[in-house]
Amino acid sequence: MKPLSLTARISLFFAAAACGVLLATGYFLAHVMESHFEEGDRHELNGKLELIQNLFRHARTPGEIDQLPSQLDDALVGHHGLMVTVSDPAGTPWYATPGAVFPAAMLKNCQSRPVDCSKGALQHWQQAETGYRGMVVAIMAGNGQPYTVVLGQDIKRHEVFMETFRIVLAIAIALATLATAGLGWGVTRWGLAPLRQVTDMVSGISAEHLQDRLPVTHLPAELKPLATAFNAMLARLDDSFRRLSEFSSNIAHELRTPISNLMTQTQVALSSARDKDAYKEILYSSLEEYERMAQMVGDMLYLAQTDNGLLKPGLEKVNLAEETQGLFDYFEAWAEERAVSLTMTGSATVPGDRLMLRRALSNLISNAIRHTPPGQQVCVSLSSHDDQATVVVENPGPEIAAEHLPKLFERFYRIDASRQRKGDGAGLGLAIVKAIIDAHEGSVSVTSTAQATRFRLGLKTRPT
Repeated sequence: MKPLSLTARISLFFAAAACGVLLATGYFLAHVMESHFEEGDRHELNGKLELIQNLFRHARTPGEIDQLPSQLDDALVGHHGLMVTVSDPAGTPWYATPGAVFPAAMLKNCQSRPVDCSKGALQHWQQAETGYRGMVVAIMAGNGQPYTVVLGQDIKRHEVFMETFRIVLAIAIALATLATAGLGWGVTRWGLAPLRQVTDMVSGISAEHLQDRLPVTHLPAELKPLATAFNAMLARLDDSFRRLSEFSSNIAHELRTPISNLMTQTQVALSSARDKDAYKEILYSSLEEYERMAQMVGDMLYLAQTDNGLLKPGLEKVNLAEETQGLFDYFEAWAEERAVSLTMTGSATVPGDRLMLRRALSNLISNAIRHTPPGQQVCVSLSSHDDQATVVVENPGPEIAAEHLPKLFERFYRIDASRQRKGDGAGLGLAIVKAIIDAHEGSVSVTSTAQATRFRLGLKTRPT
């Protein structure tokens, strides 16, 4: 079954609510009118009863009693639909208007429950498809003789009116419900027009137009959060597509150089016959290019794993001073070759993955050694304060321009993109550092002056 549209649902709900309100209103009006007619009949019957009681109250002698029937005829003339019967104490009808027929149960109830007769309770009955309202009342003549008066009023005109009223009311409610549904559909469709406009704009956005944004100025308040969230999503997608495009371009550029070198070396080796040592030298040169490509692929896989949350750091206690000293021992020969000294101050212990943190420190220290002039030193400072441990890797060297600092941790980013120095790597080391620190819920930053460049790592000393 095809689901209803939002417009149809709102229209139907609105029509159902209006129909319910109209039905309740109609029921209330019908009840009020019924009560009004009943009160009118009661008032009319009470008026006739008061007239009859007054006549009997002034009849004290037998002669006056005998004149009562004619007086009643004169008093009740012209009252169509009114029936009156007067019975003596024995229950024998003493006076009756033409066509006056009452249910036998009315008199029997009056005899068994005289209290109801004294109150003149209004009763309703059906006779020959005609409705009546009436009452039975015990009265007293002027001579002290008790009588029973039964009055009835034909209410067929009221029933016909109420029946017509209910039919008209039902038709009015049906038409009002249909009109409400139609108006609700039109109003809802008009009210949802901004949503359709947003849908049309969204459907026109593709990978080539991720820079487009939904206008939020003239949107209704209910749609502004949606448009704002969608624009934020577009911004993230645009940034991801841009970075993916740059990543693809950079990786193609980085792999093209070693592949080109391998092809050139192979072509030179095949161009003429060579001795064993020459072939061995060519193979060693090729091996260096293979190692470079393997390192690059390994780094890219590592970053891909961190991006997708596949690498979860452990929570063992890591002594950063011990790890730094171990790296100093590892890089000692290379540092001596470049005439660079390594120093460390302070200490800190943090929870985390020892191998991941060791790799981050290794990338920072090797990067510092690579850019430190001969005769200078690389200094690693460790400190711990409250719940925060700080690692600062500082090296002297040329100042890095401020516009480059925010981009140093991007993949394949180089300050001088035209320089491809052998041994400098593919520009993934600092990106790996940031990925590792982010996985540990830490922070990484860099500052640079004419005197030194400082990389600062912030790590939590307590697990979260």
